[in-house]
Amino acid sequence: MLGLPQSTEFNKRLPKQKFYENLNITPGLKRSFVDDIRIIYWRNKIAATTMNLAAGENVTEIEVFEVRLNTQSMDEAILRQIDREIPYHILFLLEYEGKYQAWIGYKESINGRKAFKVNSYYHTDWMAEEELPMKVEGLNLDMVYENFVRQLAGDVLEQFEGTQKTLHEAILRSEQKARLQKQIEILQEKIRKEKQLNKQMEMNRELKKLKMILNKRDI
Repeated sequence: MLGLPQSTEFNKRLPKQKFYENLNITPGLKRSFVDDIRIIYWRNKIAATTMNLAAGENVTEIEVFEVRLNTQSMDEAILRQIDREIPYHILFLLEYEGKYQAWIGYKESINGRKAFKVNSYYHTDWMAEEELPMKVEGLNLDMVYENFVRQLAGDVLEQFEGTQKTLHEAILRSEQKARLQKQIEILQEKIRKEKQLNKQMEMNRELKKLKMILNKRDI
C-alpha cells in the first residue's frame, strides 16, 4: 500500500478480538470494536530490515495497518487501544466503501520502549488510496515517522513549527491551544445560560483571561 516497496509487505490478518478480549476495556469500547470494525490487516512493516533506512533512536519500526470499517464514523478510542497494545509506531489506513483515511497518533515511548503514551491523532479526509498524501521522507525511521505526522497534521502544526525546536514541542503547544479553545467554548456556553449578572461578569473576566492566553504568540 501507499506505493511502499514489496520488501515491506506483511499482509497478515489480525483478529480484532485480540484488542478487546481478556483486556480491561469498557463495554462501550468493546461494542465499538464489534460493530465498527470489519477486518484488520497488518499490511506493511517499515524498518531498517525492509527498506534502505537507518534505525531511529526512538522509532524501530513503523507498521501500516489497514482497518476496514462497517461504518464511516469510528470511535478514535479504537485506534488508541490498538496503539497501546502494539509496541511499535503505527500508521492506520481506514477503509470504507473503497475510500481511505490515513490516521496517525504521536506516540512517545515511556519506560524505555516497553510502554507508549499516545497524544493527539491527525488524519486526512476520505479519498482514494492513491491520493493519500503519505510519502516516506527521511534517512532514518525517526525522521520518516515525524514526517508522517507532519504530512497528516498539516496546518494544525505549521503555526508552531517555526518557533519550536522539535515536533514534540509543536505538538504540546498545539494540544495546549486545543484545550484552551475547549475551555473558552464551555465558558461561553455557561455565560449564555447564566441569569445572574454578577456571575456573568465574573465568568466574563475569566473568559477574557483565557482569550488573552490563547492569543499570546508564545502559547
